[in-house]
Amino acid sequence: MDDEPRADAGGVTGEKYDVKRAHRELYSPSAGDFAVVEVPPMQYLAIDGHGDPNTGQDYADAVTALFSVAYALKFRSKRELGRDLVVAPLEGLWRADDPEVFITRDKSAWSWTMLMFQPDWITEELVGEAIAADTKAPRPALDRLRLQRIHEGAAVQILHLGSYDAETATLERLHHEWMPAHGLTFNGDHHEIYLSDARRTAPEKLRTILRQPVRPVEVDAPES
Repeated sequence: MDDEPRADAGGVTGEKYDVKRAHRELYSPSAGDFAVVEVPPMQYLAIDGHGDPNTGQDYADAVTALFSVAYALKFRSKRELGRDLVVAPLEGLWRADDPEVFITRDKSAWSWTMLMFQPDWITEELVGEAIAADTKAPRPALDRLRLQRIHEGAAVQILHLGSYDAETATLERLHHEWMPAHGLTFNGDHHEIYLSDARRTAPEKLRTILRQPVRPVEVDAPES
């Protein structure tokens, strides 16, 4: 019998819920090689946008809004529900008509959904209350923020060490070598999980999980 407290119990043990501990297999990949994981349905704060994240004000506004609401939910959850949690890392879904733009780094062609994980006891009502209570400086992206459940299923992931622009070689190997060799193809948006704070971490020391949902390549049945 397992007597250890379960992280998925949602804080009933008195410990802070930390998604990185509750789902170690999803948030602690190896940097050595790609691994296939099964990602269950997970709930996130989400905001959509488009364009270069390095220069677009829209992206900066979205990230600011996400962190503001995520911290408000943390304090509200602890105060009103008696359930404390660690604020989850920033994540992003990235998409484009041509996946090659992620390799060429044509950031103007990128569309994105920025995310922050929320445990299941965080409801749309709580999110709405947290947004309504935000009386600080104007946050232009708050009206676009939503609570969304995402189910990626089978995915391939790896830990990338280094700058975001240095991801190119890893993504090229994933797209053109590893996935074809294993009979897999794309089945969803490119997903990144930012384990480091880019404002306080040297580019060469950044830790980013690169994840790609996948499905088996369909093979046409031979004609009889």
